[in-house]
Amino acid sequence: MHTTHRTVSLAGHTLHRIDFAPLTLTPGDLLWLPHHTELTHAGRKRQAEHLAGRIAAVHALQPFGITAVPGMGAQRQPCWPAGLFGSITHCDNHALAVVARHPIGVDSESLFSSELCAELTDSIVTSAERAVLEASGLPFPLALTLAFSAKESLYKAFSHRALPLPGFASAVITHIDPRCLTLRFLAEFSPQLVDQQATVYWQAGHANVVTLAVG
Repeated sequence: MHTTHRTVSLAGHTLHRIDFAPLTLTPGDLLWLPHHTELTHAGRKRQAEHLAGRIAAVHALQPFGITAVPGMGAQRQPCWPAGLFGSITHCDNHALAVVARHPIGVDSESLFSSELCAELTDSIVTSAERAVLEASGLPFPLALTLAFSAKESLYKAFSHRALPLPGFASAVITHIDPRCLTLRFLAEFSPQLVDQQATVYWQAGHANVVTLAVG
């Protein structure tokens, strides 16, 4: 599969980005993965995304002296080496990965259209959160995309402390500015984290956003 690699800096962390061409994927490419047999029945798009994500992960692990490809756990999550935490995300034809010595979560999303906003707003944010987004000065489609992505990143970073499937209503956005969002945990996310706040950093391109949460 044809891929290109570059790095992106966000909140002091290096994100490794792999842009890939799904149509160039060949069955032999998957043999690079130690768990390739688990992808045998996956669709071509899923196979390409998975491969790109693992390539990004290997780049992210190299500064820590590790070259092994992360395996796949029982819940299909990446298996990171002891003492390290990582996160992988896919969006359109790119994948991002980040690795750190502390819990971390990354997410990339295509910018929502106005039509998608009308369909999804009430399932992503409360009326109070919507007021925060509208007061931010950001175009509402961008603000809502950030809200969605921030909650995804937050769950990835804090999944080790979260209840199963906490949902979008389990953490609420209290502030948004050109650099980050602030979210407050509710009991639905984790009884141990109630009312604690977390910061999610963001950056936006012309058609997508990237968010990063640190646990």
